[in-house]
Amino acid sequence: MSDVVLDMSGIARIYGKGAQALTVLQDAAFSMSRGELVALVAPSGAGKSTLLHLAGLLERPDAGALKIGGVECGALNDDKRTQMRRTQIGFVYQFHHLLPELNARENIALPLVIAGATSQEADKRANTLLGHLGILPRATHRPSELSGGEQQRVAIARAVANQPKLLLADEPTGNLDPATSDLVFEALTQLVRSTGLAALIATHNHELAAQMDRTVTIADNKVVVA
Repeated sequence: MSDVVLDMSGIARIYGKGAQALTVLQDAAFSMSRGELVALVAPSGAGKSTLLHLAGLLERPDAGALKIGGVECGALNDDKRTQMRRTQIGFVYQFHHLLPELNARENIALPLVIAGATSQEADKRANTLLGHLGILPRATHRPSELSGGEQQRVAIARAVANQPKLLLADEPTGNLDPATSDLVFEALTQLVRSTGLAALIATHNHELAAQMDRTVTIADNKVVVA
């Protein structure tokens, strides 16, 4: 069984047509394996969001092949792409997007219940993740009662609740002070190592990027080593 989680080859993404066409990616290739933590560092407008959207099946490439866990996703219909996102991909954004009326455990358990888990199973999984991320004592606190770093760790736990193969994070520590950012990143790293996730993290923080397994950027419409 291959350890490759994400495999993109010959990828093109072009916005608009004719003279107004903007080529963001052209014949781009990129792959990630289980347990790998990759930093995506590139200037604004270079195509970071496009790459994340393609990897997360939020956009379709104009050309090329994109596989997640060995499954070719280019030809999947919208329902199957949605199913792949629910089961194989986790998303973390700069803002936590937690539901304010639910406590930390409930925010994490919700996607599990939606996927068919019992409330007991969902709560057990949520507690395990809260423990991994060092915030189990905060399980019954609502987002407004949590610090920024705690909120983001809950968001990370929610993103991996359904045990996806791929985690995509867009500036996950961008709203945090340096000390809190380091704590959140350390928790995220431990989670990746312990679960075998493949994590692609877009960041402008070069110090955090230097702690990851490798750093890539986007140049001349290609994904290259930074």
